[in-house]
Amino acid sequence: MAVDSYGLPVHFELSGGQVNDIVHAESFVSQSPLSDFVIADKGYDSQRLRSVIEEQKSVPVIPYRKNSRKLDQKIDKCLYRYRHLVENAFARIKHFRAIATKYDKLERNYASMLALAFIIVWLSMWAE
Repeated sequence: MAVDSYGLPVHFELSGGQVNDIVHAESFVSQSPLSDFVIADKGYDSQRLRSVIEEQKSVPVIPYRKNSRKLDQKIDKCLYRYRHLVENAFARIKHFRAIATKYDKLERNYASMLALAFIIVWLSMWAE
């Protein structure tokens, strides 16, 4: 899921639970709206992903894993603090019972429920 600077969802992509997130990360980043920074957790630590982000004229803010060769390179910790916006967006949509319990078996139905939940989140934030 990609969120804007207010923590509102702007793009999402579904993948199987058995698939590692880094497999879909490159296509996800290339399809997401342009931004100045791409903030992600250690699970997305990949030089290929960093180069894809830099090709889009964005700055990758991804911490290095412990076993990384470039462990000594620092990330901007002030920017990395904003990663909580994504976690908060996940928490917001999990308030919807149909999403939290995954009643829908088909991917398109679950994606439709997610889109509906995102619309409700957008409208509730806009109404304030």
